[in-house]
Amino acid sequence: MEITEPLQFDHADRRDIYDYVESHGEVKSDTVRKALQMEPRPFGHHVAILQRAGMVERDGDSIRIAYEGGDAQEFETEEVEYTIRQAKQEDLQGLVGAIRAAIGSGAYVDAETLADIIDNEGVLLRHNELESRIFFVACVDDDVVGWVHLKHPEIEKLSHTAELTVGVLVQFRGQGIGAHLLERGTEWATDHGYEKLYNSVPSTNQDAIDFLEAHGWETEAVREKHYKFDDEYADEVMMAKAL
Repeated sequence: MEITEPLQFDHADRRDIYDYVESHGEVKSDTVRKALQMEPRPFGHHVAILQRAGMVERDGDSIRIAYEGGDAQEFETEEVEYTIRQAKQEDLQGLVGAIRAAIGSGAYVDAETLADIIDNEGVLLRHNELESRIFFVACVDDDVVGWVHLKHPEIEKLSHTAELTVGVLVQFRGQGIGAHLLERGTEWATDHGYEKLYNSVPSTNQDAIDFLEAHGWETEAVREKHYKFDDEYADEVMMAKAL
């Protein structure tokens, strides 16, 4: 199932199963079945149909929503070897920690907000009628050291756009990880029919602005004194890239 496709269900029980799994991130099959008070046979039948439709996938005795994220990619520099792949539910805590460590002083407000949301929800990947989100992570020895995140609204008038955030831990910068993550997220958005990516950063985060500009992003607008850090104000730099 491409994540951009609208959700369509031809049976209420299949809708209930999907909604339960989507809101929990990944859950044991028996937990879903018992929570929805379904008998084993019809439950297994409905899950099998959802699997064939590409809407959920099974991993052992667990169920999670399915995404078309592509294969993992391996990279190597003189200093580090790393993998970029689609994030999974089990990456959640490592990802939250990496985002919070990477943003440091809070100079990346959208990323800080994102970390708070996924930590509070306890769910990494989402796809429902309001919005969807997907992550790709860069890992060194299975530890998350960077991420790219795309959030896209399901509202028709905005469905051609997606918000993108990207970041790398300080100690792993300068290895091309951020560039490869940004490329992976951009390719995914292009492949799924998006026409525009956007992102906002405080004017104090010049490194992020320079990074995005170096990869073809442009400043669309500036909102003066939109952020306040302690007693200091900072402008919001609203950036975008047409695909």
